[in-house]
Amino acid sequence: MRVGFIGLGSQGAPMARRILEGGYPTTLWARRTATLEQFAGTTANFAASPSELAADSDLVCLCVVGDNDVEEITGGDDGLLLAMKPGGVIAVHSTVHPNTCRGLAKKAAAQRVSVIDAPVSGGGPAAAEGRLLVMVGGDADVVERCRPVFETYADPVVHLGELGTGQTTKLLNNLLFTANLATAATTLSLAEALGVDPDRLAQVVSRSSGNSFALNALGGVGGLQRLAGIAGGLLQKDVRLVVDLAEQGGANAGAVLDAADATLALMGHPR
Repeated sequence: MRVGFIGLGSQGAPMARRILEGGYPTTLWARRTATLEQFAGTTANFAASPSELAADSDLVCLCVVGDNDVEEITGGDDGLLLAMKPGGVIAVHSTVHPNTCRGLAKKAAAQRVSVIDAPVSGGGPAAAEGRLLVMVGGDADVVERCRPVFETYADPVVHLGELGTGQTTKLLNNLLFTANLATAATTLSLAEALGVDPDRLAQVVSRSSGNSFALNALGGVGGLQRLAGIAGGLLQKDVRLVVDLAEQGGANAGAVLDAADATLALMGHPR
């Protein structure tokens, strides 16, 4: 399978490198050509445009930031869709609205191209070590065709169901993580007010029943305000997306949304 990869950021670059190391013929494209310099000396091919990459690929993996990026790269005269051959697959690794993937799939069907949504969790270090979590939605046969490529950088690869379920699952995960940040941050602040060193509390809780990934994340980046500078905008985007899903489905997000809103307010990125 010939693989194209777009989105060579801190997470996408190690994913692409693992694909290359897995022996797959791989073509890369980036808006900034300097991004490609890290792949000099590898077997990677470099495309001059998304359409050129698409023409040389059976599977195109997108790991760009948001919905607008996905639409821009796939559409237009120089986008992926017009150049992809029948039977090709676009895998959306970005965290976007499920409807973005569904809309793309409708356009792609006219070209006899398949779309699967495959958001990831774990970050660059996990990608480099081949232990990302990939949450996939889409046709089972298409997912299985792509699975060997995904397994070069991921373990596990979980098929959730129809197109869109991967994105919905990732958004729910990020909603819960955002909510947990508020409870962890305020607990650490309360500890300090009560005369308990927050770092010592985190050391204890990390080995106790109150442990959470959010608590450990706060310690790793130097507190909530430091994390806000790194991920505040992305968490805000994801919470907005999951709220839109809930409203469309007539579902009540309840306490988890209240806690997530509290986190976003503390981070200076209110929903």
